Amino acid sequence: METIWFAIVAFMLAMYVVLDGFDLGAGIVHLFVAKKDDERRIVLNSIGPVWDGNEVWLLAAGGTLYLAFPKLYASSFSGFYLPLIIMLWLFMFRGLGIEFRHHSKNPLWRSFWDVMFSFSSILLSIFFGAALGNVVRGVPLDATGYFFAPLWTTFTITTHPGILDWYTIILGLVSFFVLTLHGATFLAMKTTKEVHAKSQNIVSIVWWFAVTFSAIALFATSIINPMVWNNFSNNIYGYTFPIIALASIFGIKIFNSFKKDNFAFLSSSTFIISMLATTAFGLYPTVLPSSIDPKYSLTIFNTSTSAYGYSVALTWWVFGLVLTLSYFVFLFRTMKGKVVLPNEEEGY
Repeated sequence: METIWFAIVAFMLAMYVVLDGFDLGAGIVHLFVAKKDDERRIVLNSIGPVWDGNEVWLLAAGGTLYLAFPKLYASSFSGFYLPLIIMLWLFMFRGLGIEFRHHSKNPLWRSFWDVMFSFSSILLSIFFGAALGNVVRGVPLDATGYFFAPLWTTFTITTHPGILDWYTIILGLVSFFVLTLHGATFLAMKTTKEVHAKSQNIVSIVWWFAVTFSAIALFATSIINPMVWNNFSNNIYGYTFPIIALASIFGIKIFNSFKKDNFAFLSSSTFIISMLATTAFGLYPTVLPSSIDPKYSLTIFNTSTSAYGYSVALTWWVFGLVLTLSYFVFLFRTMKGKVVLPNEEEGY
């Protein structure tokens, strides 16, 4: 049951990154693909019906983490308290940037909230990557199973590192470029005319940065935590995930070159899922490594809840998943096609 719930949490986090990832990516490129007010409204209306619903996956993943691995939830949320508060404020400003800009037609008012929307999206994408970097690198867990990490120390890899160091910053840049690429493929799929052309151009440019920094991160991970490759050596089928990731990243480039926007976005989604699956497969059964001593690391076994709790929760989780997926299928089928700019009163 611990392995099943590990896969469930990984699945929910992957769904969040894919779905809210294109929202964040749209925010990152917002000021670059849209110069006029009508163009910016098109970008915002492309994500308007779904952005807040997409974030539900993050809340659901947090709740599932609390249910399945309560000690991991307690340890990570207390240890990462400072960056979590920063991210909470960024989520707030991002939501305000989307919702407040249409409350006034004043150009200065709209420009301010456009900048806040883009700025918050940029920092969130970097913090998400840094968070993943902390999970791969390890945190200063001791015998108590708890830790506290400052925002930064010396930016070097030590037994008591900060949230930010050279490795987590690399992962932050990987996240930034991958989500920028993801958002640009989404906008290319959903928009027309100048916004569409600029989005495709950004895909062709950012693709090189995403590939380069992903390769750098792969090399750095092999140095920082070579243990992640043990599971691949013991279970060769695990190489399926990185192979799919490699094929999908090249699929983005190919489909974008041939103006196949739907397939480019699908390839981007596949790349994100397969890269996260690769990371999860490499870490298993560890969920939070210790940088002090591997024996203090948190695993799915020493952080799990009771067997009875797992069995009861699994029934309700399946029921909730069916309802959630049904809602999202209905929502995305309803909003399929290119974005048409609505009246001023109806749009963002």
